[in-house]
Amino acid sequence: MIIDGLQCGYFDRDVFERLKKGNVGCVTPTLGFWEGAVPSLESIDAWRQLVRANEDLVGIATTAAQIEALVAQGKVAILLGFQNANLLEGHIGFVELFADLGVRVIQLTYNNQNELGGSCYEEHDSGLARFGKEVIREMNRCGVVIDLSHVGNRTSREAIEHSTQPVAITHANPDSVYPHKRNKTDDVLHALRANGGVIGCAAYRNISGDEFCSTVDKWCELVARTVDIAGIDHVGIGTDKSHGTTQRDLDWMRKGNWTRGTDFGAGSAARPGKAAPPDWFKAVEDLGNVEPALARVGFNAEEVRQLTHGNWLRLYRTVMGQ
Repeated sequence: MIIDGLQCGYFDRDVFERLKKGNVGCVTPTLGFWEGAVPSLESIDAWRQLVRANEDLVGIATTAAQIEALVAQGKVAILLGFQNANLLEGHIGFVELFADLGVRVIQLTYNNQNELGGSCYEEHDSGLARFGKEVIREMNRCGVVIDLSHVGNRTSREAIEHSTQPVAITHANPDSVYPHKRNKTDDVLHALRANGGVIGCAAYRNISGDEFCSTVDKWCELVARTVDIAGIDHVGIGTDKSHGTTQRDLDWMRKGNWTRGTDFGAGSAARPGKAAPPDWFKAVEDLGNVEPALARVGFNAEEVRQLTHGNWLRLYRTVMGQ
């Protein structure tokens, strides 16, 4: 089984069937990037309707035991997640309200600094704000996974220090392996390890690079180098796979409503548009090729189990409960 810590884009029955073909037992879709509370509620409602319409293939999970039960039924477990904390709109009580609606992953900041702390793209990372500390405390209490993928390195370190529960970097890579503002410095990954957290290695070309996107074995070498830094107990999969996104969707992800200018997100002026998928990962069912590739690059059977799903399940069990 594979647990994918983050995907985004448009999900439908065809995507669900392809996830099953790829041996994906659990995935966290992105329900929002910049949206406030009401659009986020609408997104949750849309996902509930989608799951009901495809209940023979998928189900929403809020605990590790529910993930395992859905997989045992031959279904894909869905963990509802957001890539920003804008849905809270400054209300500490909204953490619990959204948790009660099934949200189990919230990223503290996206591409811009917000009320909680700094982003990886700000020139100066301001660190964890007072409200950020309160949100972390409440997320710990309510069983919501703290995601630091787009969070600035200083804010990430402070969030890890402040959290009493393991945290996640659902979709990123080590900056020392592939330098990029979106990737994490070794000191952050060492802090993540000490915290009991997990980093999901991304297969997004802009933050993985052409070399690691060339073959599944090369990407698994990226996973192996991440293990060298963070440890075998703290690495998983978080592909950042996007389903059916268009340039308009990409513009929203990168610019939201906050600018009339140009913003390339994780891209660049040299690569301004949608990044090409990895050569080995053009369809989501290609994730089924990861397990044997991990074995080929030197991981034993137990290590493959940890990397493909065991580490995520351990984190989910700790944070979300049985």
